[in-house]
Amino acid sequence: MQETKSTCPYCGVGCGVIIESTGPQITGVRGDPTHPANFGRLCTKGSTLHLTATSPVTLQTRLLQPLHRAQRGDTPQPLPWDAALTLATEKFANTIQQHGPDAVGFYVSGQLLTEDYYVFNKLAKGLIGTNNIDTNSRLCMSSAVAGYKQTLGADAPPACYDDVNHAQCLFIVGSNAAWAHPILFRRIEDARAANPGMKVIVADPRRTDTAGMADLFLPIQPGSDVMLFNGMLHIMLWEGWIDAGYIGAHTTGFDELKALVREATPDRAAQVCGISVADLTTAAKWFATSNATLSLYCQGLNQSSSGTAKNATLINLHLATGQIGKPGAGPFSLTGQPNAMGGREVGGLANLLSAHRDLANPQHRAEVAALWGVADVPSKPGKTAVEMFQAAADGEIKALWIACTNPAQSMPDQATVRRALQRAEFVVVQEAFATAATCAYADVLLPATTWGEKTGTVTNSERRISRVRSAVPAPGLARHDWAIAVQFAHQLEARLRPGQPTLFPYATDVADAGAEAVWNEHRESTRGRDLDITGLSWALLESAGPQQWPFVADATTGKARLYEDGIFPTTDGRARFAAHAWQPTAEPRESRYPFSLTTGRLRDQWHGMTRTGTLGRLFGHVAEPSLQMHPQDMERRKLASGDLVHVTSKRGSIVVPVLADTTLGLSQVFMAMHWGSEFLSGVSSTGERLAGVNALTTSAFCPTSKQPELKHAAVKVLKAELPWTLLAMAWLPADKNQATREALSALMAQFPFASCVPFSNNTPLDEPGRERTGVLLRAAAHEAPPDALIAQIEALLGMAGADTLRYADKKRGQRRAARLARQGDNTTLEGIVLAGDTSAEGWLKTLLQEELPAQTYGRLLLVPGAKAPVAVQSRGKPVCTCFNVTDAAITAQLAHCHGTDDDRLAQLQGQLRCGTNCGSCVPELKRMVRATGPLASKSLAQAAI
Repeated sequence: MQETKSTCPYCGVGCGVIIESTGPQITGVRGDPTHPANFGRLCTKGSTLHLTATSPVTLQTRLLQPLHRAQRGDTPQPLPWDAALTLATEKFANTIQQHGPDAVGFYVSGQLLTEDYYVFNKLAKGLIGTNNIDTNSRLCMSSAVAGYKQTLGADAPPACYDDVNHAQCLFIVGSNAAWAHPILFRRIEDARAANPGMKVIVADPRRTDTAGMADLFLPIQPGSDVMLFNGMLHIMLWEGWIDAGYIGAHTTGFDELKALVREATPDRAAQVCGISVADLTTAAKWFATSNATLSLYCQGLNQSSSGTAKNATLINLHLATGQIGKPGAGPFSLTGQPNAMGGREVGGLANLLSAHRDLANPQHRAEVAALWGVADVPSKPGKTAVEMFQAAADGEIKALWIACTNPAQSMPDQATVRRALQRAEFVVVQEAFATAATCAYADVLLPATTWGEKTGTVTNSERRISRVRSAVPAPGLARHDWAIAVQFAHQLEARLRPGQPTLFPYATDVADAGAEAVWNEHRESTRGRDLDITGLSWALLESAGPQQWPFVADATTGKARLYEDGIFPTTDGRARFAAHAWQPTAEPRESRYPFSLTTGRLRDQWHGMTRTGTLGRLFGHVAEPSLQMHPQDMERRKLASGDLVHVTSKRGSIVVPVLADTTLGLSQVFMAMHWGSEFLSGVSSTGERLAGVNALTTSAFCPTSKQPELKHAAVKVLKAELPWTLLAMAWLPADKNQATREALSALMAQFPFASCVPFSNNTPLDEPGRERTGVLLRAAAHEAPPDALIAQIEALLGMAGADTLRYADKKRGQRRAARLARQGDNTTLEGIVLAGDTSAEGWLKTLLQEELPAQTYGRLLLVPGAKAPVAVQSRGKPVCTCFNVTDAAITAQLAHCHGTDDDRLAQLQGQLRCGTNCGSCVPELKRMVRATGPLASKSLAQAAI
């Protein structure tokens, strides 16, 4: 067995991993105990990385050879690499020569490596001469970038992970770190345990698991963050809680800000935010008077039409109180993707240039042109993500190159995005997974390497650069992303600048050497810049491990914290206060659309789930798409949990089950960002197939950062009258699971509502031999569909043989099938189809998924009704994915635990092992401990009195 050090490809914490492999096969993964981001810990997603790399299901999703569609809608056919790149070159060169360089666009990804990003940026801006290159980091971190630049002068997070150990006050806003950045949250829990006096403030419209640890929870209204921060500053000024000395010595613009926040009185701020004046005052006091205050924030601030203002006004609080440039203090944006920071470093956005240079600065453009050996780089800002797809929908951009991202799932306003992909004359999709929704629109598909196969570098949230190493060779004909871009550039140069020296002198046949040459060129571009890494080398990263920037020539180490001297990378060395008045959301609630829709992450899933969505076990915690709503709002609308509802915005409508959720405020609903058309589908009254949650979201964006407001859309919620329902689920051979799910997904469009997800028997990670996988299809319609459609579904799930029991009542539109199999001494239920009457779902699904003996049932499996003919006890919903510990088991065990909450948690973990591996479930375990402890019982008794 071979061991290879690399990094996790998920969130921006940048955890180190050790990949175990044998030959071409990844066999295991564990956290790297020497990596300073995680010290050996991994979350649920990270600890199952090896399964997403080598499981039979995942292998079926890989794109392994170039493919070409002669006509849109055709089945793509294999094409040799040379022919594929020649075709792409011809199409792009002709478009550029006929319509100009701005008629093409590149949309890339924060999951690319820094070397990949650098080559794509140079390809677009240096060779082609267009700034039309943007990235899904525009949907993630561009408001944080703009906020840092507007106030501190550069896109450089000043804090580090170690600061959680020194902070006396943590201000967590717009971030459910417990789910989105679980390993950092483990560090926060450890710091809190070591320092019980630490104050934790959490501001969020939802009472998330992160809010569960708060000393003060501020359930603010969506979009009210700027008013919250300005209101806090108003109180700080009134009470004298500012640091006048720091303001005078190190900042400018405070008088203008002071005049602005005069209007943000406590009463007005509290009213806009939906919180009490007392809580607003407490937050201001704790923030300002703490010895060290650290702010942690993410998409709740970034994904907003006021994203830059939200980031900047939070930074104002740090500058006004001197809470920056010292251990435990500062504004710390949490990066959403593994290398969004690296992409920012190389200028991989439509308005940036290499090494944090500004496109609008002539000197900066000249410096980059000289480095690249071109006459100039274009000065006209390129199209950002939303603008790029709008331009393609309008026919302005005619050729698109999409790499390592899935805009047909992740972009807002999916109707416009899909119209853009359809109208574009030529679309290249460079991907590792053929199942991404965007692949359906590609004229050419190019197979790329992915985690475990790539080589290069990434930069995490705390400015720490880590080496990514390949553990196994590329499968099939897949190539590295940077190498594909270089090979395309070589062919395009022959058309655009014949006879001139190449701009891309990197050896694509020797992966490490070529990638290192790209990185060395990037390193040289940073000389003298705020992110100077000229003291770093790949050899040093190999020998000394991950390093933080800046790391200048002759330095022995990078800088953990920035601005300790109070000098900022601005023309006068001073930070700038940014005066921003509060603005409402781009699409406020109103009578026709009375709910605020918020989107966010699930604990065990990642982005569009092209990787995590192949593992049934990762659907244990949240099994199917749903909309969360406050129980009082549901009661007013006569809705019960599980009812189907139409969720409608000004852009589209989807049908989805609704679930009661007390963590939400009134007039708010929540839906996970991951549910796209690959897993959730429906058909509008006009016959148009709808595309998941982002059929609803708005493309309105922040005017400065151009980041769209994915965190808020105004919607209405109405009960869906779809009386005919279907549930179909079955265990499947691993080598047929993905193909079956794709075939079932193709049928979803025939129903007004349908969802199709994998499931598993949720075996503990340390019992891999028992793992089983299956597919669950749920659908609803106004009336029973043709019998042939149900028969097709049954056949796909292996229920066409003699081992299947059947029942049909054509008059009532009802049909059932149950497949049985002998497993040792028992007979088990292997598949069910309930059509027209799904009331028996509860016990039949339990019988199947938990592999309970079914030999005593026989034809009773086909009896209508919700009650099982023989008692069936569900094990409950999985809370701990690693060891398959359910909520029912936890609740039962807690009845026997005694002492303090910490004692009861320790006893629970000792008995059931839950939360002792990756720890992702620990916040939920703590919530369950609190809910069943002595204090909870006392509160209930007092409420009853």
